[in-house]
Amino acid sequence: MQLSKGERFNISQEAPDLKKMAIALGWQVTEAGKSYEIDVSAFMLGSDGKIPNDQYFIFYNNLQSSDGSVLQTIPDNNQGKENKTIYGVILERVNPEIVEITFVVTIHEAQKINAKFSNVTKSFIKICNLDTGSELARYELENNFSRETAVEFGRLYRKKGEWRFQAVGEGYQAGLKSFVEKYCS
Repeated sequence: MQLSKGERFNISQEAPDLKKMAIALGWQVTEAGKSYEIDVSAFMLGSDGKIPNDQYFIFYNNLQSSDGSVLQTIPDNNQGKENKTIYGVILERVNPEIVEITFVVTIHEAQKINAKFSNVTKSFIKICNLDTGSELARYELENNFSRETAVEFGRLYRKKGEWRFQAVGEGYQAGLKSFVEKYCS
């Protein structure tokens, strides 16, 4: 299913037997953006909108959540091909305290190198069944982020016991530190 900005997808209804999923985030950079170091992070949030502890912040320095439900992998990237980061999510292992997982992409030291997401194109986030490889939902970001240095691609969340996904596509003039300060207690 192709999603638009803000649109939601009920995973529990559309794929009721889904136990393991892959959430892939991808993009291409223009020639001007080739020097960018792009970081992808997942924040596993409780009902207070904060991570319960640092082990629920999944990024390049912490590749797995403490409950073993979320794992980040970065496939080998080919020159000129799309860059990608993949999260494996085992739904039944997600700590019951976690109600949302937010996926954020930032440009490392963007202000220092005067980097903008306008040099990051063809961005997407997609959800796949990890067992079958079939794609369940995909959101291709359409915005031209001319001044933004960070983008929230999407969020996986629980509502009334069901897992859902929302295509967010919200840009920010911020770095990873801003999100850490927002989501950490």
